[in-house]
Amino acid sequence: MESMPVIAEDDTRRSFLDWEKRSEIINGIARGILYLHQDSRLRIIIIHRDLKTSNILLDAKMNPRISDFGMARIFHGDQLQDKTRRIVGTYGYMSPEYAIFGRFSTKSDVFSFGIIMLEIVSGRKNNGSELEDPSMNLIGRVWELWGEGRALDIVDSTLKSYQPNEVMRCIQVALLCVQEDSKDRPAMSAIVFMLSGEASPPLPKHLAFVYRRDSDADVDPLHANGTDSINDLTITTMKAR
Repeated sequence: MESMPVIAEDDTRRSFLDWEKRSEIINGIARGILYLHQDSRLRIIIIHRDLKTSNILLDAKMNPRISDFGMARIFHGDQLQDKTRRIVGTYGYMSPEYAIFGRFSTKSDVFSFGIIMLEIVSGRKNNGSELEDPSMNLIGRVWELWGEGRALDIVDSTLKSYQPNEVMRCIQVALLCVQEDSKDRPAMSAIVFMLSGEASPPLPKHLAFVYRRDSDADVDPLHANGTDSINDLTITTMKAR
């Protein structure tokens, strides 16, 4: 197996994944997370806590596999959320309630999945330096374009052919996943239905944005000094015009 090449910097490498395959990957990841959250035969809820594109591996048939459960937490019985003093994970994929307050739940994974969806659609990393405005992450750029009615402008330039309505559905669902308040994010079961077209996604609102203070996308402000400090994170909300 190899790391997902969807957001590789090499355009030629990304071009091997057409929209049909990317859509299959997105749906496969969604079903995998749903299994962890709800359908496990063990009758437990598994919170991954470090979902990101580099932890999605593709097998020989390009089927996605969720990997690296080193930071996963298991919930038993009626437990729905927990809190920790030690923030672990990857900057750019963590939900705001987890990054700031240490609270995590299935909705934390939903937030991370929303980022993954946007990265697959755009071929760009959430904290990547290839965005037009280096101070704005991918969420902010997509939300800005959504408000202007130009959300499809974010689509990977290597995608020569795709179904606009399907891509727009994915973008809209992704924006629902990265809403600031975890209560506003849909559950994975609802996400699977919306992605399949069996349910219409509502309009997103009050998205959370994390802006970098410097242009070095490789620096993780949560661990830059070897600590769990979040002093360099700025969470902001914007409304589409």
